[in-house]
Amino acid sequence: MTPGDLADPVEGGPCYQLYTKSFYEFVLKPKLSHKGVFVTQAGPAGVLTHTEVFSSIYNTLRQVFKYVVPYTAHIPSFADTWGWVMASDHPLTIDAEEIDGRIEQRIKGELRYLDGETFMAASTLNKSVRTSLLKETHVYTEETARFVYGHGKACHKS
Repeated sequence: MTPGDLADPVEGGPCYQLYTKSFYEFVLKPKLSHKGVFVTQAGPAGVLTHTEVFSSIYNTLRQVFKYVVPYTAHIPSFADTWGWVMASDHPLTIDAEEIDGRIEQRIKGELRYLDGETFMAASTLNKSVRTSLLKETHVYTEETARFVYGHGKACHKS
């Protein structure tokens, strides 16, 4: 698994190119193993905020990988629901029991938040966000980048 715990794609920021189709297609994908999985944080994913970048990142990954799964969790310090996206060319099939088994094998002690059931629930999106993701047509490129609002240059424009 290759995690992409990147800074948000903000206008003028250092990381927005790491959310582009060309990065996923020509830099990231060739580095993944046959059954490799890429996971990236994908910005705000709430009912009112998911179209900032979450839906676009999801759709962009769908253009590059065969299997793409969005998931979300409420992050109190962000005062919003946040999104992540998993992508692979190998089917992403796992159940709650298998997740629990992997956690038990790899982590000493007990996790306070995550278990198999919680993860499975996180990939069940509400109807409005789920419908919007399926209708998204924007592909994230260097020329058509979208940004998280309220950060970087966007909040300093006159």
